[in-house]
Amino acid sequence: MKKVVILGAGLVSKPMVRYLLEHEGIEVTVASRTISRAEALIKGNPKGRAFPWTVENKGGLEMLVQWADVVVSLLPYTYHLEVAKTCLKHQKHLVTTSYVKPQMAALDKEAKSKDLIFLNEMGLDPGIDHMSAMKIINGVKGKGGKITAFRSYCGALPAPEAADNPLKYKFGWSPKGVALAGRNSAKYLEGGETIEIPGEELFLNHHPIKIERVGQLEYYPNRDSLPYMKLYGIETTKTMFRGTLRYPGWSKLWAIISRIGYLSESVREGKKSYREFTAEVLGCKKGEIEKKLTGKYKAGEKEIDKLRWVGLLSEDEIEAERISPIDLLIDLLWKKMRYRRGERDMDILLHKIEAEYPNGNKEKHASLLLDFGLYGQETSIAQTVSLPAAIGVKMILEGKIGSRGVLIPVIKEIYEPVLEELESMGIKFKEEVKILRS
Repeated sequence: MKKVVILGAGLVSKPMVRYLLEHEGIEVTVASRTISRAEALIKGNPKGRAFPWTVENKGGLEMLVQWADVVVSLLPYTYHLEVAKTCLKHQKHLVTTSYVKPQMAALDKEAKSKDLIFLNEMGLDPGIDHMSAMKIINGVKGKGGKITAFRSYCGALPAPEAADNPLKYKFGWSPKGVALAGRNSAKYLEGGETIEIPGEELFLNHHPIKIERVGQLEYYPNRDSLPYMKLYGIETTKTMFRGTLRYPGWSKLWAIISRIGYLSESVREGKKSYREFTAEVLGCKKGEIEKKLTGKYKAGEKEIDKLRWVGLLSEDEIEAERISPIDLLIDLLWKKMRYRRGERDMDILLHKIEAEYPNGNKEKHASLLLDFGLYGQETSIAQTVSLPAAIGVKMILEGKIGSRGVLIPVIKEIYEPVLEELESMGIKFKEEVKILRS
């Protein structure tokens, strides 16, 4: 019997646990601070067990890793390195859904020397985005062509009928992760020109886009797109852009939230109302908030109404006496923007890729993943994040990955079977190719 240890029992873990327990010859241990969550995932399956564990319990981590054949870390990325080093110590394979940080990449040589696979970026973004992109890119290269433009857009959103609040957004994953992402700077290549966007101007750089079966959305740049040119082997492309999708109006509101200081982690003290807190953040009297928002920050009535709906202008007293603006904001958003049982969430991943060939012919590829889930059962974000990782775990256990070291799914031996199995489960792309002949 092969043994898998899953560290974390958060919002995206359910489909992975189900998938692995459905396969014969695999035992699953779910380790979580909240043992009831782990038990709910196992559902009494004789091949599963729940284990009470916190990240502070170093001895518990040692024991769990020793027990496993493959360790899956669904913890926040800040804990992956410690898990990885413990896996090295006990010579165990590791799978995560997170971006490879430099500290993780630095373990590549040692992992190879111990014949280990540290498979990262096995979620949706990063993950399925890499796999579907590489399938197109390698297809073009296989026909002698080269990529001239690469644009990719991704978003985890409520389905149109569930986008029923003023912000048209609900949280299917960490609210703080969503808020913190709003502080990121961005860089991309457009027509051969490098464009750099500082974090405070991120949301000022948004554009409209229409998505089939969804309608009008908007996008803004997602971090630094340039490293993906080398990663995907398309260094000669003239355009390299990765964007985040939201419903219209999101960027204008968050540009104001960011600029007035509500993404700050600096703790403020003292008993006060939400309105008094906002006035303090703005540096004005509480009766002057609207005037300052419309004047200095160019907020319209729609944006002020949204801030009012969130609760930032309320006269209600804040319970906490010490709290940062970002934590106050997250607390309010989490209370008002959760999915209700039975509501659908939606994942969108769209690639627009242009290629040209030696004979002068050109191609325009459009590849769209539009996936829906049901809150209270299995959400789309949970499925698209954890199922690729679960398939990766199974491939490692079955000896179907020959490469070793710190890996991401840009190699054919990984992305091809994962995409094939995802498609068999209904997670599939609609692909179109337009050929422009010379």
